[in-house]
Amino acid sequence: MEVASIARITRGVVAVVATVTLAAACGGSSDDKKSGAATGELTGRGPITLAQGKDTSGNVQNQINTWNKAHPQETVRLIELPESADQQRQQMVQNAQTKSDAYTVLNLDVVWTAEFAANRWVTALPKDQFTLSKFLPSAVQTGEYRGNMYAAPWKTDAGLLYYRKDLLQKAGITTPPKTWAELQTDCSKIKGVGCYGGQFDKYEGLTCNFSEAVDSAGGTVVDAQGKPNVNTPQAKAGLNFLVQGFKSGMIPKEAITYEEEDARRAFEKGDLVFLRQWPYQWALSSKAPKVKGKFDVAPLPGLNGPGAPTLGGHDLAISSFAKNKATALDFIKYLTSENTERLNLIASSEAPTLASLYDEPALQQKFPYLPTLKASLLNAKARPQAVRYNDVTTAIQEAVYGALTGKTSTDQALADLQTKLGPLTQQ
Repeated sequence: MEVASIARITRGVVAVVATVTLAAACGGSSDDKKSGAATGELTGRGPITLAQGKDTSGNVQNQINTWNKAHPQETVRLIELPESADQQRQQMVQNAQTKSDAYTVLNLDVVWTAEFAANRWVTALPKDQFTLSKFLPSAVQTGEYRGNMYAAPWKTDAGLLYYRKDLLQKAGITTPPKTWAELQTDCSKIKGVGCYGGQFDKYEGLTCNFSEAVDSAGGTVVDAQGKPNVNTPQAKAGLNFLVQGFKSGMIPKEAITYEEEDARRAFEKGDLVFLRQWPYQWALSSKAPKVKGKFDVAPLPGLNGPGAPTLGGHDLAISSFAKNKATALDFIKYLTSENTERLNLIASSEAPTLASLYDEPALQQKFPYLPTLKASLLNAKARPQAVRYNDVTTAIQEAVYGALTGKTSTDQALADLQTKLGPLTQQ
């Protein structure tokens, strides 16, 4: 059944590419011959680039190859930026500030939309050319700013708890932990292996881990009115979970240097029982000899029950300074089409933004975690949406990292952070 389904999927993507090819051949006017550079008009056809972080799955290049075969006059070249999200943003900002046309389509972290839109570094997209009702509502919202759509939802994300089911079974543990207390109890029963890992280096991953710890304790980093709310008992409980984790040894000391790939490699080497990680790891860990067939995923635990994961993901935007914006728009439609998203899920295990894919039996058979992931996505919380997001996240990282390394107390870190976030969140 699965082989037949995937065969139908493959045939479907050919139809999608053919449709996009026809649209490219028939659409537009003589204006499409112009570059459309540095304007809000989506005109111009010809070669373009896609700028994003490292293609860890290798499947983005595969998707580009499929597009290029059908569009020999409008080829796409992948520009791989560093693994670090912070460095990716820095290079995209530098490209925009110099008004360079080197980057056409930008693979934006969902928290960058407000900044890039407010600074007019990206061009508004036509909402009526996307069937937004088919996408997860939370994913659509990440690409909007002041009522306009500046980025199309491509890949969504929510943190999951990866766990070694074989080690839990040996210890007589029948279900993964639902609360932080259960996590600590489970860790005490499994000896000789590090307990819990996440992303705790001073970068964007730390903001995600801190935000979901606060949300999972019933708090919020920034409230619905856009005001900081971290000097609270709930925020303290969330930060204390992480601080005490390091102090007690529940979180290995080396995890203070972990980014996503560091954490993945530690889990795959057998150094961790539990890991907070994004969905992309499923496909990679399923090939790792030490953990293949020995792990599963569950919702993140929280203070009193299942936690509230941080909403992650990536959207596709068009640089305001790029040439060939009409080609860029068609390429974005291709990447966010149903068959392309389906094939990407199969190849990479990255979470799609189209809601219907989570309910397809053939996909659930191949990826049993899809119902868990969908539930996590529906419960996920966004990070602070701010035009000065880079300053906001930098302040969070400095405060939290100081507490995790013992340089400041939890109370002092949160009090200082509350003060710093005040002016940074004013719109």
